[in-house]
Amino acid sequence: MPSANYEYRWHTLVLGIGNVLYADEGFGVRAVEALNTRFRFPCAVRVMDGGTQGIFLLPWVRSTQRLLIFDAIDFGLAPGELRLIRDNDVPCFMGAKKVSMHQAGFQEVLASAALSEDYPAHLALVGVQPEVLDDYGGSLTDRVKPRIPEAIDLALQVLEEWGVTAVERCVPLGAGERTGPSAVDMNAYELGRPSSAA
Repeated sequence: MPSANYEYRWHTLVLGIGNVLYADEGFGVRAVEALNTRFRFPCAVRVMDGGTQGIFLLPWVRSTQRLLIFDAIDFGLAPGELRLIRDNDVPCFMGAKKVSMHQAGFQEVLASAALSEDYPAHLALVGVQPEVLDDYGGSLTDRVKPRIPEAIDLALQVLEEWGVTAVERCVPLGAGERTGPSAVDMNAYELGRPSSAA
């Protein structure tokens, strides 16, 4: 966790937010997990599963110069549609049409950071229109899950603009390189769900 005085500043924070227990609500977490599995980044870039931590993410947001977010957002579009939102437009979409409890929390994070002098110089949001949010224990739907590679491509374009070069991983992730516990990696999570009959 960054120190309270925010003397250290990450060049870039890549943050996935959402709740993997509720179907498409887990898109942000799954996207950042997939990004981290495929690519490695320079030391000054932090790739992080923000889950549903809400206001507790404030120290991380205040300690970065560039913030890239993956999330499920109600844009009013067809399920699975992706949008890339930038800079001053990002806070407008982080709670305008709330689809989960964490969104209100993250909108507060951005507002709190804006009141300080520790607001990121650049913001980007890669959002997907969710289809299902009330399937407890469900994974991403068939319309949302296939969009993860495209979401990653959008993120890589933004990162490249910010001077961040991603390098394809040649070896699998080490234990300390995961964004979250291996037990909730998407494949393990989906295999562990009981059938509808059970």
